[in-house]
Amino acid sequence: MPPTRLSETEVQDEIDALGGSWEIRGEAIVNQYKFADFRAALAFVNQVGDLAEAADHHPDILLHGYNRVRITLSTHSAGGLTESDFRLARQIDGLVR
Repeated sequence: MPPTRLSETEVQDEIDALGGSWEIRGEAIVNQYKFADFRAALAFVNQVGDLAEAADHHPDILLHGYNRVRITLSTHSAGGLTESDFRLARQIDGLVR
């Protein structure tokens, strides 16, 4: 059974609770991070990968412009956003705090 998709109100509440730069884009949430250099960006990508594997929840990750990383989260099996997306978003934010 796929995870339960959150309502629009629940999604907005979760975005507000994140208190950061995550944005709703369609059926996903997106955040962009900027690092000092390529090495730091790549290290972050690898850390996100470890979190994603542990959670069995895999975001779209784009490393671009040598020091920028864009993370896109959505639960494809639910056709939108679930608590799993926001749980992983909080963990990812924890990597850069």
